[in-house]
Amino acid sequence: MATIDFADQVKALDQTLTSVEKVLDLDAMRKEIAELQEQVGAPDLWDDQANAQRVTGRLSVLQAEVDKVTGLRQRLDDLELLHEMALEEGDDASVADAAAELVRVHKSIEALEVRTLLSGEYDMRDALVSIRSGAGGVDAADFALMLQRMYIRWAERHGYTVEIYDVSYAEEAGLKSTTFAVKAPYAYGTLSVESGTHRLVRISPFDNQGRRQTSFAAIEVVPVLEQTDEIDVPDEEIRVDVYRSSGPGGQSVNTTDSAVRLTHIPTGTVVSCQNEKSQLQNKASAMVILKAKLLALKKAEERAHLDELRGDVQASWGDQMRNYVLNPYQMVKDLRTEHESGNTQGVLDGEIDDFIEAGIRWRREQGVENV
Repeated sequence: MATIDFADQVKALDQTLTSVEKVLDLDAMRKEIAELQEQVGAPDLWDDQANAQRVTGRLSVLQAEVDKVTGLRQRLDDLELLHEMALEEGDDASVADAAAELVRVHKSIEALEVRTLLSGEYDMRDALVSIRSGAGGVDAADFALMLQRMYIRWAERHGYTVEIYDVSYAEEAGLKSTTFAVKAPYAYGTLSVESGTHRLVRISPFDNQGRRQTSFAAIEVVPVLEQTDEIDVPDEEIRVDVYRSSGPGGQSVNTTDSAVRLTHIPTGTVVSCQNEKSQLQNKASAMVILKAKLLALKKAEERAHLDELRGDVQASWGDQMRNYVLNPYQMVKDLRTEHESGNTQGVLDGEIDDFIEAGIRWRREQGVENV
């Protein structure tokens, strides 16, 4: 890498990072951090646990954001100097190290730039992801399981917490449906671009004749609500059903009626939860999911995009947004952004950041704002 090329790249990154810093408004963030720290220091903070969790959670998010930006600024400021010193000393290994650091810093700044595009009302929230197998029989159920694993692996790569609320297992293999939460700042804004129909093409491992099979799965992503969100669900509008948990588990599985299914009668929205041992805990978790889905419906109706935001797709031919082709060639391609990757195994192992970033940029270019 020539010196002028390296310097030009550092200059371009400096301009991008400066733009990001202006959009994020670090001074305003630091001011809010100071105010939140005062609230955290109040002796009566935990008298209101809901408010305390909101305050401490917001403080943690803001501090992490400021630390990330200031850390990147320091790395970028040091980079050109380190490269110049390495060249002066004729240290080829250090020159190579500087070039590798440039690539890492570039990727981090690019990801941070994408974060500034997440300006929807609920983009900062945790995400509730629901996956439902569609057309394709047992292969579709297996595909739903593959997608669940893909998103969980993606979350693990970033150090995000995943909590599985409900899993409905298919009879032969895979999943009929699953709902899980990804708990991280901007999880909803980030993952919301994954909503839609996903299509898999492969040689079916369930076909004795080894034929190629096409199968589909639908993904819905909604934000997790806070207690301050105004979603009122009267008790008389909810039907509560209890049943025994199913699938793999410990001694408490299939022994008590601990699983809970909630039906919102006016809209027909149905959610369930069986991850906890206690019926009361499952009901509370199910209510979180229900309110999140009702919020998505409310916002969708306000913007006249009900089917799109509910994830109410057919999960069949004609409406897929991403193809995963494992045979006769290897390719994952997003049909909206045209972004593609030949590393299908890597994608299915959770390497989907490039697809997500392309989706966020595409949504902004199309003028489509998130909920």
